[in-house]
Amino acid sequence: MNLLRPATVVVALMLGQGLAFAASANEAGDQVFADRAPWTLDQGPLVWRLTVEGPASESFRPIENGTIELVRAVDPADGKPMLQILEKGGPIDRKLGPFPVDGGDPTVVFFLENVARDMAAITGGSPYYIRNRMKDALFRGGELRKEGGQTLAVFQPFREDKNKDRMGEFAQLELVFTLADPKAPIKSMVASTGGDKPTFRIAMVQP
Repeated sequence: MNLLRPATVVVALMLGQGLAFAASANEAGDQVFADRAPWTLDQGPLVWRLTVEGPASESFRPIENGTIELVRAVDPADGKPMLQILEKGGPIDRKLGPFPVDGGDPTVVFFLENVARDMAAITGGSPYYIRNRMKDALFRGGELRKEGGQTLAVFQPFREDKNKDRMGEFAQLELVFTLADPKAPIKSMVASTGGDKPTFRIAMVQP
């Protein structure tokens, strides 16, 4: 298993940005970025099934049966507890971290960073522009819906974007988070271009 330092840095930076903007988030964004710390993980790792669908290319690889695990570990630098994200079943296995046990939810930012990266790989667009538009949507837009007894936080980051005519179906990209108790991990995170057969879909779903 490889320790991917560049990805660790990116996720950590996005996590820091999310926490910095949390005070101005709307209700839907507030619930996505709710304070779920401290992370004890007394019952063992938290696990999500990962699927990634889209047009295969040299810069983008679909994933059929991946997993994401949030695990507790010990930082070898100081011997203190920390969190790590383990990604398995993709082109390579990755280990990301460390993340603080008393910090924000690293799996949310991991999910968003993967959406931005893969959308950029498919469209040829700027990952920085895509990431910023998603951040704006999460902290200034979105809505809460009730479906089947569950609460969904739904965001459409490119619906009003000035460049949406150049994005094809990605102009309809929708981010959907299935929420439980505010202190509980998010059960499902899905990004999709919509329709019965979306051209792009990333899903992290707890079994």
